[in-house]
Amino acid sequence: MHNWMKLTLVLAALAGTAAAQQVDWDKVEIKVQKVAGSVYMLTGRGGNIGVSVGADGIVVVDTQFAPLAAKIQAALKGITDKPVRFILNTHWHGDHTGGNADFSKLGTLVAHENVRTRLESGGQTRFGKTPPQPPAALPIITFNDQLVVHLNNEDIRAIHFPNSHTDGDIAVGFKGSGVLHMGDLFFNGLFPFIDVDSGGSVKGLIASIERVLSLDPGPAPGEARIIPGHGPLATRADLVAYLEMLRGTSGAVEAARKKGRTLEQMKQEKVLAAWEEKWGKGFLKTDDFTEILYNALMQKPTGYHNHGHANEKAGGK
Repeated sequence: MHNWMKLTLVLAALAGTAAAQQVDWDKVEIKVQKVAGSVYMLTGRGGNIGVSVGADGIVVVDTQFAPLAAKIQAALKGITDKPVRFILNTHWHGDHTGGNADFSKLGTLVAHENVRTRLESGGQTRFGKTPPQPPAALPIITFNDQLVVHLNNEDIRAIHFPNSHTDGDIAVGFKGSGVLHMGDLFFNGLFPFIDVDSGGSVKGLIASIERVLSLDPGPAPGEARIIPGHGPLATRADLVAYLEMLRGTSGAVEAARKKGRTLEQMKQEKVLAAWEEKWGKGFLKTDDFTEILYNALMQKPTGYHNHGHANEKAGGK
């Protein structure tokens, strides 16, 4: 079984769905949502995809899983007959880069330099090991701090936010359309995965969200539409709520740690109970997120956890 399929089984199992038993890719529907200006959001299975369309062609942000590449490309044809010119990866995890090899036949892959390094070498996350990816799946243009693609009368700006969800996260701003794609810097309405094994940090993630809020890519202050890595299309208010959750939950775990509580005691005492109803309904439950925060605050690599789902190792979220 391919790594991206194993990942989907793990995430579905953690979410408690019947899809944990098998993944029928034929039944996955790619939905298209107009966001604003020339930007669309595509959803299916995996990370949300951002798309800029115009007379110059298509810019795609993230590629979900390999078995969905043909469906994603068909959805793009339903928007425009223009060619794909560039594909940007927001980070290296397989639910955002799985379709890279297929999309590299259509356009140029672009990402932060750490994304290429991790895809090329493979790695390990909380969900298991990811093998090195083939050359066709690797970004051929990489950058360190910022990069701008001038296309479709847009300045499409990719900005690196270090040591947040991973060490290679970027947010992609479409200034003319007033849209920002945040990749897995932002899980809207869900507890996020912080990948300590890949250079992630809860303190870095909080700093990155604070920085994003100071940039405000909207046509007017506070009006930006935000595409999260996971969850529904969002507004600035949603991002502010997410920041408050990160501050509150990490503060609660840190306070418990300073009192000498072990991780198991934190789970037993339900130190994150105040956030469970609103944020704990996604693929990561409250105990999972307590552990992730604990490891992130301790900067402790997590390694592989099967959470009772044997033989369902995967590449990361």
